[in-house]
Amino acid sequence: MSSLFGTDGVRGLANAELTADLALRLAQAASQVLTQGRHADEVRREGRKPRAVVARDPRISGEFLTAAVSAGLASSGIDVLDAGVLPTPAAAFLVNDIQADFGVMISASHNHAADNGIKFFSFGGTKLPDVVEERIEKAMAGPRLQPTGAGVGRIRRFADAEDRYVLHLLATMDISLAGLHIVIDCANGAAAGISPRAFKDAGAQVTVIGSDPDGLNINEGCGSTDLALLKKTVVEVGADLGIAHDGDADRCLAIDASGQVIDGDHIMAILAVSMDERGLLKSSTVVATVMSNLGLEIALNREGISLRRSAVGDRYVLEDMATGAYNFGGEQSGHIIFADHSTTGDGLLTGLHLAAEMVRSGKTATELAAVMTALPQILVNVKDVDHTLLDSDTEIAALQSELEDELGDSGRILLRASGTEPLVRVMVEAATQDHAESVANRLADTVRARLSR
Repeated sequence: MSSLFGTDGVRGLANAELTADLALRLAQAASQVLTQGRHADEVRREGRKPRAVVARDPRISGEFLTAAVSAGLASSGIDVLDAGVLPTPAAAFLVNDIQADFGVMISASHNHAADNGIKFFSFGGTKLPDVVEERIEKAMAGPRLQPTGAGVGRIRRFADAEDRYVLHLLATMDISLAGLHIVIDCANGAAAGISPRAFKDAGAQVTVIGSDPDGLNINEGCGSTDLALLKKTVVEVGADLGIAHDGDADRCLAIDASGQVIDGDHIMAILAVSMDERGLLKSSTVVATVMSNLGLEIALNREGISLRRSAVGDRYVLEDMATGAYNFGGEQSGHIIFADHSTTGDGLLTGLHLAAEMVRSGKTATELAAVMTALPQILVNVKDVDHTLLDSDTEIAALQSELEDELGDSGRILLRASGTEPLVRVMVEAATQDHAESVANRLADTVRARLSR
């Protein structure tokens, strides 16, 4: 597995770990790897240069990283279409919409402003599988593409990028949002200019917060990672619904009229039931990660809908959806994927369709969310342990099996080693908070005793 790429691209402290030089070399390597295949061959036969869409969120470091990425691409013979500040799902959509060879999104999503990241989309606007990321990392150590003269790429502004994306979002809607008052928290991020416009164009009355990005305030006291301001605003203005994005707007969490949180699991339950009733949910199946609450599975099964579980990360949800030709899935964190309309999690698309379901059903957000009851969930991070030994420890495995028998059908255990830190995550769901805490602590104590370094 690649040591440079994480679960969602390359990410780190901008100008310390993620430098302009690294961004340039990544772009040059990606230019080699992502311009192979049938589409690239057709482009060359037609005498055109490969094209790449580049977009970013508004954090300050995105400016120099965009310049470095664009330079790396153009110096490798790639024509660059600079879409400016746009949500991650917009970048993915545009790659597919104009049939670009690949795309680059510069964002650290929900992280604080000092971090940044670079993620790539292949032809069609899909995230890269691990094997392709490994090829890019390997290519960074090899020779670069260095065309000269007319062979170098051009860098041009993608002038109608935002318009194309908004029109796409609205085309997925079959109902007006007229009559709904919605508060949108843009996290001082990539959605600040575009999300309020999309909801207004869909017919809603909109109140906007977190919409004044200055390059440093992204995700700061707002957005999907800090819902306090959205809760307060929804209640104060008497809105029907609150929508929270993260910095790159691929997530959506919601707030009902009373200020209660509607998380990604509840949103999936609401929309999956609606889609299934309307014959739109393929194979009556939803794909979620192992972190989604057991309450989601119980709610879906009650409605005759199956739940498949993937590894953590929306890219793995997407891979499982593609394998089984399923068209709906997501994560508890609010990455919701409508495969009929998008190739990645899309916070704007999710918010619009959640609001549409309120209009369609005539129900409040509170009433819709009642379709699912979340089980108490406890997450314990056992730190400073040799997490590489987890899978081979028979005593831990035996205790986990015993505790799973104790929980029966009313709970579950997820035990996994972190992929980035020396810790083990112990997640337990049970019928009561006390039972969940008891089981989690017993298992965590054993992990700590067996694997302490």
